[in-house]
Amino acid sequence: MHLLFVADPIDTFVIYKDTTFAMMREAQARGHRISVCEPADMRWVAHSQCGQQLVTAAVRDITLASDKPQWYSAGERREVALRDFDAVLMRKDPPFDAEFFYATHLLSQAEREGARVFNKPASLRDQPEKLSILEFPQFITPTLVTRRAADIRAFHAEHQDIILKPLDGMGGMGIFRVKADGLNLGSIIETLNAGGQNSVMVQKFLPEISAGDKRVLIIGGEPVPFCLARIPQGSEVRGNLAAGGKGVAQPLSDTDRETARAIGQALAPRGLLLIGLDIIGTRVTEINVTSPTGFQEITNQTGCDVAALFVQALERAVQSAA
Repeated sequence: MHLLFVADPIDTFVIYKDTTFAMMREAQARGHRISVCEPADMRWVAHSQCGQQLVTAAVRDITLASDKPQWYSAGERREVALRDFDAVLMRKDPPFDAEFFYATHLLSQAEREGARVFNKPASLRDQPEKLSILEFPQFITPTLVTRRAADIRAFHAEHQDIILKPLDGMGGMGIFRVKADGLNLGSIIETLNAGGQNSVMVQKFLPEISAGDKRVLIIGGEPVPFCLARIPQGSEVRGNLAAGGKGVAQPLSDTDRETARAIGQALAPRGLLLIGLDIIGTRVTEINVTSPTGFQEITNQTGCDVAALFVQALERAVQSAA
């Protein structure tokens, strides 16, 4: 297969932990060709004279090498229609901003022209990472989504210990905990809510965070046997690795496996080949579909080759779509 990865600039990859790099390495090992581009490299233009309209991208073909720091060699940029690839993998990291949204529309157009895109762009738009949990209330902690400061205060009065976070955050950015004393609640509301301009997610605090915020990966609707528990360090309430959390791989519990399978079976048919659940205790707090991570940490600590599981699932998905 010839695979196109739409991603952040590859020179920014931290290859010892980057999941997209792990995908590329496994794909190359299995004999697949790799090309890369950034969302800004995609375009669509209507040629009135020839009548051809295609989503194309200025791509580079790359070959991975073992040398560091130059871990790849790349060819010259060339313009290629996305439909000419066997699969297009959308691996642009959040935030899910306007440009990400527009990129998914270009990818949807490419699908109409015959491209096979994973994860499906329409589902990337329809499954925002914070709000997707609302579809599965049986698996979540008490949760509020609102633009009204009074709603947040009432939720705090009821639950006493709460977490507040912006809907467009990533890597733990903008997350606050407010305990029963309500210290700084007003200031936090003003910061996140901006006078009613921004929606905020508020959740009951889960003390099980001390044991880790578990990243549970789902590939092709089935949970990976191991998860990555991201454990807060020191006085930090956030387990995100970007916020200094320690990643510890561990087998899935029976409860987490059942939860992941139920959510995976619901979402995989929508074109979501790869999903990352965030679970604290037994409660799902987020459903990540843009560019879930954790492959290398799990593989390095357990020997479970997550990248191999993913590329095998990708091969099956492409074959079934052919």
